[in-house]
Amino acid sequence: MSKPKVFEKPTGVKDYLPEAVAKLRSIEFRVLECMEKWGYSQIITPTLEFYDTVGVASSTEDKKMFKLLDQNGRTLVLRPDITAPIARVVASLMKEEKLPLRLSYHANVYRAFEEEAGRESEFFQTGAELVGDGSSEADAEVIALAIASLQAAGVHTFKIALGHTGFLNGLFHETLNGREEEQQALKECLLNRDYVGYRQKLKGFSLEETMQKELEGILRLRGGEEICELARGLTRDELAQESIQHLCDIYEVLKAYGVSQNVLIDLTMIGDFSYYTGMTFEGYAANLGFPVVSGGRYDNLLRQFGRPAPATGFALKTTRIMEATQETPAPVRRLLVVYEPSRRAEALKRAGALRAEAGVSVETRCLAVKPELARSGDGCFAYEGRSYEDAVLFYGERG
Repeated sequence: MSKPKVFEKPTGVKDYLPEAVAKLRSIEFRVLECMEKWGYSQIITPTLEFYDTVGVASSTEDKKMFKLLDQNGRTLVLRPDITAPIARVVASLMKEEKLPLRLSYHANVYRAFEEEAGRESEFFQTGAELVGDGSSEADAEVIALAIASLQAAGVHTFKIALGHTGFLNGLFHETLNGREEEQQALKECLLNRDYVGYRQKLKGFSLEETMQKELEGILRLRGGEEICELARGLTRDELAQESIQHLCDIYEVLKAYGVSQNVLIDLTMIGDFSYYTGMTFEGYAANLGFPVVSGGRYDNLLRQFGRPAPATGFALKTTRIMEATQETPAPVRRLLVVYEPSRRAEALKRAGALRAEAGVSVETRCLAVKPELARSGDGCFAYEGRSYEDAVLFYGERG
């Protein structure tokens, strides 16, 4: 294996230059401020976690985790998500805190992908978790907060697709009872949005015509609240009916929030069916073909850390949102303070006073010789190839 060149980086990671960092931080701060106004307190968890705790509890596939050994031979992982670490904290450091808990975060996460996939192995997420409330009100709250967070991030044209794992589980139990492999194959198709493959697999299952039409009918269950009634007529399974009622209840709360126009019910959307236990949702921006937010209910996770509790939440794909929004951070007024050594104290005091003003960036230079500053057509000064709105000089005369 050849030694990497001095400027090479591992596959899937990138450098963020100042302009990109400014945009990333602007999104981060606006979203976290939005979450704080909804009562969500920020939490920070370690980059490294034990594989045997957080790793095995994560929704991320094992093969997608970055693993390493510590000095004692224990397997660690670079955090593949933030939800599992938060569950660990809620069950340990916050075990005496009364539920429900509302927590928010912004952090980088790591997932290993095949080189040809062209996906990032390190990316940023900003998210929220509501722990200790299993109601439809809680599910609606996190969806409404996800919508508010997208708007705070500068994404204004988007749709939230809302589904429920219980509906498909109930329908498949009714129609494909005992045929676990077939159920798994159909779920994989729906998870990957492979509707052509879904139909082809159905045809290969040798099902009765009525049952095949019933299962094909799932693909039409996408739209407004009228989908609830259509779904009710598709199955008599108790779990499926309860799941539909739960979605209807969520939708009613979202109407009260005034955000139901941003939400469509999509019963083909199941999220990670091995992880989520109830409603799931994804948000798509108008100009991107992949989700900018995803979330759902995961009531089994806290049990793995010894504190059983219902939980629901979401994560914004902050790195992707940078591509989806054209909004840029508020411009900063760039100033330059140049001084000779004998007037250093006076100049640095002035620079400190200027930095106390909002929206101002101040650079300083110590030069024995007074520089030539050329004023451009827009009234700015140019120095060392950079542009400054104003320059303050401390050379003999008062600047």
